[in-house]
Order: sequence, then structure tokens, then C-alpha cells
Amino acid sequence: MNKNNKTEITRRHFLQQSGASLASVVTLSALPHSFVYGATTNNIVSLTALELSKAIHKRDVSCVEVMSSYLGHIRKINPSFNAIVSLADNESLLREAKQCDKELLKGVSRGWMHGFPHAVKDLADAKGFLTSLGSPIFKDNMAMTDTIHVERIKNAGAIIIGKTNVPEFGLGSHTYNPVFGPTLNPYDGKSSAGGSSGGAAAALALQMTPVADGSDLMGSLRNPAAFNNVIGFRPTPGLVPLSDSFKEELPCNGPMGRNVQDTTMLLSTIAGHHPASPSSLNSDPTEFTLPLDKDFKGTKIGWLGDFNGYLPMENGVLQLCEKALQGFRDVGAVVDPVTLDYSMAELWQTWLTFRHWLVRARALPLYDNPATRALLKPEAIWEIEGGVNLTADAVSQASAARARWYAALLKAFNTHDYLVLPTAQVFPFDASIHWPKQIAGREMDTYHRWMEVVIPGTLSGCPVVNVPAGFGDNGLPMGLQIIGKRYADFPVLQMAYAYEQATRWNLDKHPSVLSS
Repeated sequence: MNKNNKTEITRRHFLQQSGASLASVVTLSALPHSFVYGATTNNIVSLTALELSKAIHKRDVSCVEVMSSYLGHIRKINPSFNAIVSLADNESLLREAKQCDKELLKGVSRGWMHGFPHAVKDLADAKGFLTSLGSPIFKDNMAMTDTIHVERIKNAGAIIIGKTNVPEFGLGSHTYNPVFGPTLNPYDGKSSAGGSSGGAAAALALQMTPVADGSDLMGSLRNPAAFNNVIGFRPTPGLVPLSDSFKEELPCNGPMGRNVQDTTMLLSTIAGHHPASPSSLNSDPTEFTLPLDKDFKGTKIGWLGDFNGYLPMENGVLQLCEKALQGFRDVGAVVDPVTLDYSMAELWQTWLTFRHWLVRARALPLYDNPATRALLKPEAIWEIEGGVNLTADAVSQASAARARWYAALLKAFNTHDYLVLPTAQVFPFDASIHWPKQIAGREMDTYHRWMEVVIPGTLSGCPVVNVPAGFGDNGLPMGLQIIGKRYADFPVLQMAYAYEQATRWNLDKHPSVLSS
């Protein structure tokens, strides 16, 4: 879609009786002229999620055709990149697609995702599929139920086809594990796809799924989105329910998409209160089906950059991101540098305390068992051991430090509407290494120090979206994080949409393998 041919959307909504999810039937304006009934695989998989929904509901294309096209595309593309794992057999998926077609013939739609193929991130449960967490300990772990957001995606009409690859236990922003191996970057087939939603982001960039779900503790919706030239949105904690909440609001589930509109529409499906998640927000997810257009003339954006030299950046990253700021100016926003009155070194120590605490709480039983400890990767062991000696006082002090960090952000939001910074400190790196050991001559003292740029957003509790910032001299993508005020999720997505329309990196530039 281009600026002069914006998709107009009329939606009618209905809540599933379970109260668990919002589904919507979508009517859209004309599809691209190249799309006709019986279209080729390339035409079908290249449709945006909203375009695909329209095509299915108008019965311009059958659910069986959609599933066949996606499965054929996955068979062709996935072996070279390894984004999708645990793929279900074709026969069962086509049977489900045929059932979706029968329902449409009777005038029944499950929701806007009716007949969509969808792959779930391999940290979340999807009934009947492995939840391996990328660990040999769980390589045979068959899910008996659906995670809340997966249940909602299925209630909206999607057919689960498999899982998307992750790092072991989701630790680290580089997707590789001993169960399925590495996921490779779509733009060169040899660099990292990021993580932990690396499989999801690569699948989107390679047009193997219409939309994707992901999760984010330390940038896992944002870093892989940047590395793959797609959109990743970390919502205000609680907007998308967690099946096991009460975690200091740090982990989040969220949507990813090839563009902002699709990402926002998926958010409308997975957002909203759920009784099994007591900390989930009692919000109205229909907000995320409203038009994204907004006038941003005079909007004030604060550029955080590298925090006055505190964060080391690979050569070219900061320069590319600063150039990308023009996209905000093009929509009428004013961009100027901002310095936050807070010690970033203290913020990092605060993060380490929370990270150790969360990983230890989840994985200590595996560490205590010698048989399973032998199967843990060193980074997981380091996190657990870092949490073993944590005291209640240390966690309390970290909470107090986080409150001071939020106060510093509030002060910045008194003068600026949004804060912007790079999404990563390095371009996608060689997938054969575990993690970057050095940036700009500075040694990285932990396996995740190289992605420190994402922790200000995580610890803020504010909504953060990654938008593409363009490509480096190496031809690999980079991104920008847009941070908005707490609970201002929709305005953040509106800002992202305006920037996207002005820059069009993810709309116009795709991996070369898609044209071969």
C-alpha cells in the first residue's frame, strides 16, 4: 500500500462469549490489481494481513488456497533460514483450512484471522504442539493447553501451523539452540535474526506468516524486529495478559507484523483483561481497530541516542539512526536531543538484579537437578547462580531504583511527547558466534551487555515499538525504538504508522530471496 492508496477499514466487532478474545470481521477496499482469484503463491503470501482477511472473507481466495500457498512457500524458503519449527503435517492443516471454507459458505466467520496460517513463538503453549523452549530438556514437551494469547488468536480464526524458533529459554537476542539450530537473517542468510522472537521476525520478513506473536523481557519483540526490517511492539505491561503474571511487570507478550496496521490489528485480538491474569488491564481492545492516521505537526520527540556516549555503538548504527530521524520531521514533528537525569550504569545494575531474580525463580529446579543442569547453556547457569544469593533487600532496592528511573522519564515526558533511541547497538552479526564480545573497542562483560539499549524501555513500563531505520553499508537492517507514555499504546502505534508511511523501509524493501 502507498500513501495515495491507503486501505480503508470498516470493522464490526464481537466478543467471544468466553470473554477471552476480540474477533472481528473485516471489510477492506480494493486489493492490489495483481491479485485475482486463483492467484499465484507469491501473490497470496505477499498480501498484508488485512488484505488477506478481505480476500478470504470476500471469497476471492479460499482458505485451502491460502494454506496451500503458505505451506508451499514455507517448504521452499524455510530450509535456508530455519524460522519455523515443529511444522504440522500438510494433510491435517489442509483439512482445517477446508473446514474454514465450509464455515464461510454458511456465512460463519470465526474472526478477522479466519483461515490464517499462524506459527506461535516456541516459548508459548499451543495445544498439540511442542513447547521446547529451545532446550533439550523440553524437546518432547507437548502442550496440553493454549496460552491465553494463543487461545485468542485461534478464536479469531487462525490455524496454528507450527512454532517459531527461539534461543534456549529465550535467553539472549540471538536465535539458536541445540534442538532446532540457528535462525538466519533473511537479508543475507548468514547473520543473526536476533531474538528471542527471532524466528517470528524472520518468518514475517520472509512472508511465511501474515502476522506473528512474540514476547519481550529484554528487547525480544524489538531487537529481532530491527534485525529483520519488521514491526515489533512491546505493550504497556498487562495490556496483553500473561498466563503466569506477577513478575514485576517485566515480561510482556505482544504483536509483530510486516507493517504497523497489521501489528495493531493483531494487538486488538490479544489485548484485554483475562480473569486468569489478575494483573491484566481492564482495557477496551477495540481502540486498536481505529484508524491510525493522525496529524503530528508540532509533536515533540526527544532523541536519546547513545546516552551521551555511555552506550558503545558499532560504526554506522548511530549515524543511520540519526539520519532516520528525518522521517519524524517529515510528518511535522520536532526532534531534539534529550539528556535524562539518571545514572545509566545504575540502571544496568538494576536490570541485572531483576534478570537474575526472574531466571532463578523459573529455572532453579533445573539447576538443582544434576541431570538437567548438564543440559543448561552456560548463560542460563550464570543467570541462576547470579540469583541464588539475592536477598529480599536487593530486590527491594532494585524496585526503588526502577521507581527513580520512571520519575526521570516522567520529567522528560513533561517536555516531549515521545522518546526515541536505536533498537540495537550492532548490526546483525555472524550467526556462528554466540554473542558479540566487543563493540567499538569496549568489552562486553555479559552475554547480553551488547543489547543494553533495550533495557530503558523494559524498565520504564511504557509502550515501546520498533520501527525500521534503514540499512547499513553491509545491507543489513537497523531499527529505532519509539517510547511513549505509560498506557499510551495506541498513540505510540499512531506515531509509528506516520513514521512508517514517511520512510517506507519495511513496505518497500524485502529480502532478495523473495524475488528469486
